[in-house]
Amino acid sequence: MDLTELLKFVTKKEASDLHLKPGRPPLLRINGRLVPLKTDPLSPKEIEEMVLPILSPLQKEKLMANYAVDIGYGVTGVARFRGNIFLQRGSWTAVFRRIPFIIPGMDELGLPDVLGTFMDIPAGLVLVTGPTGSGKSTTLASIIKGITEHHPLHIVTVEDPIEYLFQDNLASVCQREIGTDTVSFQEALRNALRQDPDVIMVGEMRDWETIATALTAAETGHLVFSTLHTNNAAQTIDRIMDSCPPSMANQVRRQVSLVLKAIVSMQLIERIDNKGRIPVVEVLINSPKIQKLIETGETKDILEEMESSVAYYRMQSMNQSLIALLVNGAIDLQRAMELTTDPEDLSLKLRKLFPAIEEKFRGGIMAPTVNDFSAITELMDIKKLYEEQDEKWKLRLQEKDELLRSLEADLHERERLIDVRAQQAADSDGEVLRMRQEVERLKQEAAARITQLNERIKELNQRLMGTTGANQAAPGPPPSGFFKR
Repeated sequence: MDLTELLKFVTKKEASDLHLKPGRPPLLRINGRLVPLKTDPLSPKEIEEMVLPILSPLQKEKLMANYAVDIGYGVTGVARFRGNIFLQRGSWTAVFRRIPFIIPGMDELGLPDVLGTFMDIPAGLVLVTGPTGSGKSTTLASIIKGITEHHPLHIVTVEDPIEYLFQDNLASVCQREIGTDTVSFQEALRNALRQDPDVIMVGEMRDWETIATALTAAETGHLVFSTLHTNNAAQTIDRIMDSCPPSMANQVRRQVSLVLKAIVSMQLIERIDNKGRIPVVEVLINSPKIQKLIETGETKDILEEMESSVAYYRMQSMNQSLIALLVNGAIDLQRAMELTTDPEDLSLKLRKLFPAIEEKFRGGIMAPTVNDFSAITELMDIKKLYEEQDEKWKLRLQEKDELLRSLEADLHERERLIDVRAQQAADSDGEVLRMRQEVERLKQEAAARITQLNERIKELNQRLMGTTGANQAAPGPPPSGFFKR
């Protein structure tokens, strides 16, 4: 059996993985399930002849020394594959993960819009977490691709092995593979800091040395992306803290609280239309409250803060992501209940927010079987929830009515004041008019008096002039009496 033909078939069937194990036919993972090919079981010799020739001398040496080796392998015009060859019960076994040449965009992956903002972060640490095969590498590749298309930066990736191949665009990308281009993650990261990077992508933070170097890189003004095998944001913080030496715990907590920008935790779930899988995404953004919780070690309260910060920071928990997918008809309730780590919380949220969803998928939760008391208690709990919700709405309506009455009273008072001010203004206008008329009258009276006075003065002047002329024309009788002498 030819390995290249098998890998081509994997790509044709859009399988995510190929398993080669002695005693079994080749197994393909399609939509999360292993499906055997209808061929004869593989012998150890056949597997050895398929996988050993594709190894380089260095990879063969590593395989013989460690009994396992990671490789990157490409089939021209088909896809790249990340492979792991290992010894199992004395026989070689191999697993290949398909990595398409074309990196999908975030819209194609069905990721929340907030992830698109990560490519614009100037510096800090962004972690993508989840179990194996949850889409971490593809999500990181999509973000890095977005950076290459929108920002003229230098990107350095350190991977084991190299998975997606990035093309230079506005950004310049250098990809280094452990075992081929560098000896270890720690060494590659230390070297990367001297290579003028703007963005550093670390394939996986496997040990404390790698974590410490990544934190330092983020602290010194670089944007660092990496992955961890954890299931949620709080667990990711705890994993970092558990990795560091106890003597450095307080320092590392402060460092993480400052440099962390976001944590994305992912899982994949089957679509309801059986057209592949869709990611369930938990998103943490390092808000001031989250930063304080990290610094004080209160990681148990992170989930509650995430669920209450959906509107402003666009965070969301895993259960909130599942609810969004259920509301939009993308997934099945049974699958959601199987995937969630807290089914009681998910069920409670659905009953409070969208009770019709459970009724739809469970065939009518209001029609329990006749001898199932748990169904009765469930109905009583639902009735209690409705009553509590109804009481809350009544209280809110009362508060709104009181507020409305207060606003109406305030409006009436303002209208009264406006009327009073208008009347006062009208009275003032009337008084001003009256005073202007009075001033005009006084002006007229003063002008009339001045005219009369001018006439009187003229008359007196004329009399005075007449008297003086008469005295000059006819002198009076001679003086008599005393003045005679």
